Amino acid sequence: MTNPKCLLKTKLIFTFVETLESLKLNPVKKSYLLLIVLLFVSALNTLSAQEPEKIATDSIATATDSIARPTIVDIYQPEGFNFWEERFKGNWAGIFFSFNGFDKADYSMYAEEDQGFMEPELWQSNCLSINLIQISMRLQRNRNFIGLVTGVGVDIQSYRLSTNYSLRKGPDRIEPIKLQHEQELKSKFASVYLTAPLLIEFQVPIGHYDNRIYFSTGVITSLRLDTHTKVKYSEGNQRKKIKETDDFYLRDFRFSGTVRMGYRWINLFATYDLQPLFKDNRGPELYPFSVGLAFVTF
Repeated sequence: MTNPKCLLKTKLIFTFVETLESLKLNPVKKSYLLLIVLLFVSALNTLSAQEPEKIATDSIATATDSIARPTIVDIYQPEGFNFWEERFKGNWAGIFFSFNGFDKADYSMYAEEDQGFMEPELWQSNCLSINLIQISMRLQRNRNFIGLVTGVGVDIQSYRLSTNYSLRKGPDRIEPIKLQHEQELKSKFASVYLTAPLLIEFQVPIGHYDNRIYFSTGVITSLRLDTHTKVKYSEGNQRKKIKETDDFYLRDFRFSGTVRMGYRWINLFATYDLQPLFKDNRGPELYPFSVGLAFVTF
């Protein structure tokens, strides 16, 4: 197909030639004017041919820059490239609630009638964990989905004893106390611990990097701050309470294995003590465990 612009230029040249013929100029001047016009038209043709190429080249360069520029910035960062975000954030901080129990119970050092005197009511034995300090450190240079997590928290742990027993610290071991009050009797054994975990955590991004499935495991070291027994009962029309504070031969330091997992607002965890609750030969052999979930995460 003939280009309309070419037709227009050809028509203008013929018009100009006819105009020159009509003018009374000598042949030399006519030749010079015609040469100037031809050079001018040739220059226009060259510019018009190069302009689309320049525009196309600029468009491609602009598109290439718009695509390549973020890639270059992300990939060649001095500290390494992250597919998601640079900061690794663990999942320790928050407020957690769990149910407590005892595993591998051994009462062989006690009389038969006192067997199971620390049997807890599982649904009324619980632990409130308040973890306010968290420190996270990623282990990968160019990724941020594996890291170490530590911090500080407080465990307020209690066991509601299902039998009519409480505890007393004897000369060389824990002694069970048979309770005579039967009206609205509640017997509880409680402790407060300062906790510090050391966890390794794995995260898998789902869609956006903020939405991650995580799994962590490790050891929680706990320092016992307080232990007490509490008995509530009714006598006549009066409600009474007896509270006794002691160490009850509990270990000052507790080491617990833990497994934690979650996704967005669903956060589950379980802990299992790696040593018995009481010191050796100071009480029944009981291995505490807990299973729970997060109320709030920070």
